[in-house]
Amino acid sequence: MNTLRFYSILLSGNLLLAGCRTDAHSPTVDVIGSYFPAWIVCIVIGLALTLVARQLFIGFKVDTHLRPAPLVYLCLTVFFTLAVWLLFFQN
Repeated sequence: MNTLRFYSILLSGNLLLAGCRTDAHSPTVDVIGSYFPAWIVCIVIGLALTLVARQLFIGFKVDTHLRPAPLVYLCLTVFFTLAVWLLFFQN
């Protein structure tokens, strides 16, 4: 029983440290002399692209057919955010 506890602690420690790499760097972006995490920049760009898409939907009269609208715009925001991440920060 004691050996099982040791191995479970050892395994849980390895699982917690599985995402930590010593050769990796955190992606940061220099914005006017200050470094921001890249995911913040991707979210801001994703939100801006969603607002542009919303204006296009309103202009083409497609907005009335999008139901449920909050879910559609949430999915668009996630899509644009992940697309920007893949385009600019894929390693």
